[in-house]
Amino acid sequence: MQRVFIASGISEARLVQQMLEAAGVSVRLFNDHAAGGLGELPATETWPEVWVERQHQLAYAHSLIRDYEHASDETVDCKGCTESNPVTFEICWNCQEPLPVVN
Repeated sequence: MQRVFIASGISEARLVQQMLEAAGVSVRLFNDHAAGGLGELPATETWPEVWVERQHQLAYAHSLIRDYEHASDETVDCKGCTESNPVTFEICWNCQEPLPVVN
C-alpha cells in the first residue's frame, strides 16, 4: 500500500476516494476520524490520507489525481445562464442546467 493523496479535509478525501474507486482503483482512507485528536496531535498528523492498495494501480491513481488537481482551476460556462462553473461540475451551480463536457 502507498499513500497517494493528503486531503485538506474529510470531504475532499472522500471525493478523491470515490473518484478513484469509480475508476476501478482499490483504495483505503486513513485518518478519517483523526480530526478529534487535533490539539493532542500535530495538525499535519490528522489530515485525511488516501492510499492505493495495489501496487500496479499506483501510476493510474497518480494520473487521475494529477488531473483532479489541475482541473480545479479550469472553468466552463453554462449555455443556459452563461455563469462560470468549475470544470469538475456536471450541472450549473446557478441554474441547475447540465454543463457541456470538457475534454
